[in-house]
Amino acid sequence: MLRKLHGLPGLFAALFLMTLAITGAVLALAPAMDRAAAVIPAAGEMSVAELAGRVVAHYPETEQIVRGPSGAVIVYYNRDGQPGADLVNALTGEGIAPYEPSAFFTWIKDLHRSFLLDNSGRALAGVMAAVMVLLCFSGILLLVRRTGGWKALLRPFAGSGSKRIHAELARFAVLGLLLSALTGSYLSAQRFGLLPEPVETGPTFPAEVSGGQPAAVSSLNALMAVDLNELRELVFPYPDDPQDVYSLTTSGGSGFADQATGELLKFQPRSEASLVQQWIVSLHTGEGLWWLGLILGIAALTVPVLSVTGITSWWQRRRSSGQFLDNANAAQADTIILVGSEANATWGFARELHTSLNKAGFRVHCAEMNALAEYYPQAAMLFVLTSTYGDGDAPASARQFMARLSDFRGEKTLQYAVLGFGDRQFPNFCQFALNVDAALASKGLSRLHPVELIDRCSASQFSEWGDKISGIVGTPLALTYDPLPPPTVKLALLERADYGLAVQAPTSILRFKAAQPGRGWWQKWLPRAPETLPPFEAGDLLGVMPPQGQAPRFYSLASSVTDGVLEICVRKQPGGLCSGYLHELRPGDRIDGFIRPNPGFRPATGNTPVILIGAGAGIGPLTGFIRKNTERHPMFLYWGGRNSHSDFLYQPELGRYLDDHRLTGLNTAFSRSDERAYVQDKLRQDQVAVRQMIEKGAQILVCGGRDMAAGVKQVIDDILRPMATDVDTLRSQGRYLEDVY
Repeated sequence: MLRKLHGLPGLFAALFLMTLAITGAVLALAPAMDRAAAVIPAAGEMSVAELAGRVVAHYPETEQIVRGPSGAVIVYYNRDGQPGADLVNALTGEGIAPYEPSAFFTWIKDLHRSFLLDNSGRALAGVMAAVMVLLCFSGILLLVRRTGGWKALLRPFAGSGSKRIHAELARFAVLGLLLSALTGSYLSAQRFGLLPEPVETGPTFPAEVSGGQPAAVSSLNALMAVDLNELRELVFPYPDDPQDVYSLTTSGGSGFADQATGELLKFQPRSEASLVQQWIVSLHTGEGLWWLGLILGIAALTVPVLSVTGITSWWQRRRSSGQFLDNANAAQADTIILVGSEANATWGFARELHTSLNKAGFRVHCAEMNALAEYYPQAAMLFVLTSTYGDGDAPASARQFMARLSDFRGEKTLQYAVLGFGDRQFPNFCQFALNVDAALASKGLSRLHPVELIDRCSASQFSEWGDKISGIVGTPLALTYDPLPPPTVKLALLERADYGLAVQAPTSILRFKAAQPGRGWWQKWLPRAPETLPPFEAGDLLGVMPPQGQAPRFYSLASSVTDGVLEICVRKQPGGLCSGYLHELRPGDRIDGFIRPNPGFRPATGNTPVILIGAGAGIGPLTGFIRKNTERHPMFLYWGGRNSHSDFLYQPELGRYLDDHRLTGLNTAFSRSDERAYVQDKLRQDQVAVRQMIEKGAQILVCGGRDMAAGVKQVIDDILRPMATDVDTLRSQGRYLEDVY
C-alpha cells in the first residue's frame, strides 16, 4: 500500500513535478545573483538617513528607495519628466546600472507558479506541491522500511542501478524538497482561501504634520535611528507639499516621518502572522536567504533524476512482477499462484501456468509470495513456484513469505502444490521450496501434489509436471514454456594468469575483450563497428555457455566495464565441464557469454568501513570493488588461500591498492603454510577491530564457497554477540551480503 501511495502519484505527476523543479531551481539562482550584484554595508555601518542623503545627491528627484530581500538597493526617480529606476551602490549612492526586472525570470516565475495558465494553472501548481509533500513523506517511510530503521538512514545503501540512484538522491534531497513542498502548499492554500492570509493595513496617515521647511533627508532623526539592513522601503513626500511625509517600511513594521522635524509620527509593528508569512515566503523562495535558495535549488535538480529513476524502477518492477491483464481479484479467484524469484526467471513459468489455467476456465490470481494474503475466500488450489537464493534462502520476492504465513488462514478445502526451481550442482538444491512445502503442511493444508523440483529451468520437467497437474484437476494443461536464453556476446580471451598448480587447486584469472564478429565479403567494404562490452559492474555475473549446448554457468565479475576488460577468476573443478573448458582457453580463443546483473552484491557508498571477506576464487569481485574505490573510502580485505607462494591471487594488484590507499588493510590466511590458518581465524584474531567497525556502521561482503561462508557467518555472529545483534539483523539492514557457490 505504501509503495502504491508513493509510486502512483509520482507516475501521474512526474512531468508537472519536473517542470516545477527545474523552474524552481532556476528561480533559486535569483537571490544569489541579486546578492552578488549588490553592495551591502555591514550591520550598523550605515543608517537609512545616510543612504537617502547619498542617493539624493546623485538623484535629486528621488521618489522611492527600495531595499530588496537580498540587499540590493533600487532608487526610483524622475529626471526631466521621465521616470527611471537604477540599482545603486549603497555606500556611495551612485548608480550601478539601470534596473529592470528580467523578462526571462518573469517568464520562468509565471511557468513555475501557474504553468502559464493563470488561476487554473496556479491551482494545479498547488496540487503538485501537495503531491510532493505526499511523495516526500511516503518516500521517507519507504527508505526507513528498506534500511531497517530510522538510524539506518544514515548508513550506506546496498544495491545498484536506478533503485540505488533513486534512494541515494532521495535521502540527500528529501528535506529540501519537503521544505519547498510544504511552504508551496501553504502559500497556494492561502491564495485560494483555504487558509487565512494575514492582512497588514498599516498605520493611518498622521492627523498632524508640522508643515515646516523640509530638512535634509540625511538629518532626519527618525531615519537616522534605522539601520540600512532593516530598510524595506522609503517613499519620499510629494515635492513642494509641506503637509506630506516620508513613508517608512522596515523589517519590523511601518510608519511616517515628518519631513521638517524628522520626528517619527506613527509606527505600527508588524503582526506575528505577518512575520510568519514573510518567513514562509523566504523559506520557499530563498529571498533574503540566498544560501538556502541555492540549497533548495540543488535539491530541486534531483527531481528530474528521481522521476526518471522512479519510472524506470516502476517499469522494471511491473515487467518482472507477474502482473497480467486477466489477473483475477484475490478475493474472487478459485486458483492462486504465488511466485518467488530473484532474477525473474520463475515468472515466465508462472505466466504459462496462469494462461493455461485461465483458458481452462479457472479464475486465477497471480502475485509474488511477499503478497500472501491472510485469507483467500474462494480459492480451492494454491500453486507456489519458487526459486532458492544462496544457501537455501528465500529469493527477493519471497523474503516476507514465512512471516506472513503465520497470519495465513486457509480453508480446509484449499490444496496446494509447490514447484521449486534451482540447479542441482548446488548442495541445497531448491531448499527454500522444500521449506515452503513443509511450512504449508504445518498449517494443516493438504497437498494437491507432492513437491517437485525443476533443474536449471528445464522445459521438459515443467511440461511433465503440468501433465501430472492436468490429471489431478481433470483439465488438460499444455505447459510448453521454454525460457529463451539471453542474447550472448562474443568474447575473446586477452590474457590469463595461472595460480595454484603446486597445491592441486588450479585457478586462473581470465581477462576478455569484446570480439569482432566475422565479416562477410560484402561487409569488408563497410567500416568496422567499434568493439564494445555490454554494461556491467564488479559483482555482476558472467554467464558462460559451455560447449555442447549445456546450461550456462555463472562466474562473478572482478571488473567493471570502465576497466575495458571483462575479468573473472575461475578455479578448475574436478570433472567441471565449464571450468575445464575455460581453463583450456588460450589468448585469442573465443567464448559466448552474457551478463546477469547482481545488484544485491555491491559495496555501499560513503565513508563507513567496508569489510570484504573471501576465500579462493571468491577474491575476484572483492578485488573489483577495491579497484573501483577511487574515493579511498575505508575498505578492508580478509582472504584465505592455500599457499602464499602458489595461489596468492591478485598479489601484485593488492600491493598497489595498499600503496595508493584504495585498500586500507589486508589480512591473509593460508591453510597449507606453516601457519595453517583460515580466514575465519583471522577474523577471530581481529574481532575487536571488526566489532568497532561494525559499530560504526560497517558493511560486510562475503564471497566464496558455501562452507567458508557458513564458517564466516558463525564467527561474525560470535563477534556480534556482545553488541546484542547478529548476522541476520545486519542482513536485513543491507549490511551483510553474500555471493556464495
